[in-house]
Amino acid sequence: MDYRVIKENDLFLMTDKDGSIAASNTAGHGLYTKDTRFLSRLEIAINGKAPLLLSSSADENYISTIRLTNPHMEEKGQLILWRESVEIERTRFIYEDALYEAYRLTSYYPKPIEFDFSVLLDADFVDMFIVRGFQHGDIGKITGDRTAEQERLISYMGADNVSRETLIKWNKAESGISEDGAIHFGLKLGHGQTEEIVFFIAPVIDGKRPIQYDPAEAKGKLSASYAEWDATTTQVRSNMPLFDQLYNRGVQDLRVLLTDLGYGRFPVAGLPWYAVAFGRDSLIAALQMLPLNPQVAKGTLLTMAAYQGKHEDEWRDEQPGKIMHEIRYGELAGTNQVPFTPYYGTIDATPLFLLLAAEYFHWTADAQFISELMPHLLEALDWIDQYGDRDADLFVEYYQQSSKGIANQGWKDSADSVVHADGRYAQAPIALVEVQGYVYQAKMRLAPIFRQLGETERAERMEREAEKLRERFEREFWLQDESYYAIALDGEKQQVASVTSNAGHILMSGIAAPERAEQVAKRLVAEDMFGGYGIRTMSTQSAGYNPMSYHDGSVWPHDNSMCLLGLSQLGFEQETHQVIGGLMKAAEKFEYNRLPELFCGYDDSVGYPVPYPVACSPQAWAAGTPITFVQALLGIRPDAFGKQISLKPSLLPGMNELLVERLRAGAGELSLRLTRNSAGSVETTVLANTTGYTLQMA
Repeated sequence: MDYRVIKENDLFLMTDKDGSIAASNTAGHGLYTKDTRFLSRLEIAINGKAPLLLSSSADENYISTIRLTNPHMEEKGQLILWRESVEIERTRFIYEDALYEAYRLTSYYPKPIEFDFSVLLDADFVDMFIVRGFQHGDIGKITGDRTAEQERLISYMGADNVSRETLIKWNKAESGISEDGAIHFGLKLGHGQTEEIVFFIAPVIDGKRPIQYDPAEAKGKLSASYAEWDATTTQVRSNMPLFDQLYNRGVQDLRVLLTDLGYGRFPVAGLPWYAVAFGRDSLIAALQMLPLNPQVAKGTLLTMAAYQGKHEDEWRDEQPGKIMHEIRYGELAGTNQVPFTPYYGTIDATPLFLLLAAEYFHWTADAQFISELMPHLLEALDWIDQYGDRDADLFVEYYQQSSKGIANQGWKDSADSVVHADGRYAQAPIALVEVQGYVYQAKMRLAPIFRQLGETERAERMEREAEKLRERFEREFWLQDESYYAIALDGEKQQVASVTSNAGHILMSGIAAPERAEQVAKRLVAEDMFGGYGIRTMSTQSAGYNPMSYHDGSVWPHDNSMCLLGLSQLGFEQETHQVIGGLMKAAEKFEYNRLPELFCGYDDSVGYPVPYPVACSPQAWAAGTPITFVQALLGIRPDAFGKQISLKPSLLPGMNELLVERLRAGAGELSLRLTRNSAGSVETTVLANTTGYTLQMA
């Protein structure tokens, strides 16, 4: 990453690697909450000169430590400050909606020295859509900039009549404040002496000021919250260090991406630009996290239910029962200049909402929660039948109504992502292959739950609808020439005959006939789809293939994870191992073994995965991908009705032991050890089982 980012709940900070937000930066660096930049400049200097970077760490998402030093300073032969005399240790973290930024300045010069240390800050309160260059519009203005003793308050009144302010405080009396707003500190240090200056920077919306804590207390509480997260998540160890590192990286990244809007914690989509509730991304990440911490799925479902569509509104592509795509809180959203309040232009979020509810029940047996969620589930099912399938052909299709909405409304939402074999872009309404699988899986997994909760008639109807969908799906989507499923049907009900990864998502649903599922599984790891680092989004043989594209030949880790869930569930062990191995090989080349949102689709003959230039990192569903590795190797699937957990355990080549502890299911936890015996077979030892479920070995 060429930037550094930290986040806690709904506030995040993005800077360059030395921790600065330069006035000239075009990358959108800043301190953000509610889609507004509350800090647009943060530069430090020694005697007016920018310090030199020594090291910059980003392995911990909640705290960042950056080390810098001074350049050599000499004027007309007169020494001002010898190079590398002063070490600046810049430590920052976010706690309870405020940024704490500490500067520890230590002298290593052999004699006492005097120098000026300055911090220059500013705020522009620009809406994130404007920062990113996507939108312009009517905006407010700066209404005040007041400086008092060890405090500065910059005020802005938005066009949405929301008061926004940036409160800046510091713990040491300044020696002066220059015309450009830089805060100066005259320091005198002997050899080995240290001076610490701490800044407290807080966004204030409509007068609501965050509490200012003692920095040590705030840091301690933040660290404790991470320790608590570790104590409540599934722990994994193996004899493969890279596997363990990748899993632990995912667990930590998922923690930093959790946000609570008042309904329980859920994963935002990713940093830096998607730190918001995001229908499909949040739902898929929560699905990935079920073996890690199923309570996140509960928070995600409640958050999505709270924003479920209520009306028909073309501007927001909203209909009753529909689950949102994305919500924004900035000035442009508040003045209705963009439709993201929330925006509902997504075809897959609603079936994924239903699917996650069903899978959450099987992992937790929490029938009471499903009963409480029932009105929202019924509304979502009604949306599928009434709005998702407007022409009553059994397929759920999308088309854009909003003038500022999104044209392609599946997870591959770029304009060029649904391509015919002759290179034409498909025209809406479009029925995507994976969406039909999600609908089928949701209805088949929910029907028995509905029956248990007294919704017998609806349960039987869902099963009939699912069977009819399966039969028609097999007729309409299968490409005889490719022995594979089309990515979609277009507005003329014609097959969009590109070979893509989308079809891999249906393997977990059960909608595909067994012999066709096997053909899909084999094709996913064939040379045209698998280049050594993971499954490509599009075959190299398809007309739209472009390894540098966003969706037409790149590799998305989460896309691979959705395929993995089906591959392992259906017993395709070799293919499962090949996909996991490819992603591990890719992760080894990325900073901190962190899988990014996506990377280019070049094969492994290049020698390394080619980064995609603007990939988000960390990204929730990329971070969740290593969690699915564990689920795939265990081959685990819980059944809340039978009070049973099915296991199809396997180990990767070179992996001789896998220890999984405190995996939450049912009423308790499950701990297992997989070992490879001298004959090469995998043996499973149950270390603890308080789930109330019996184990069934395949």
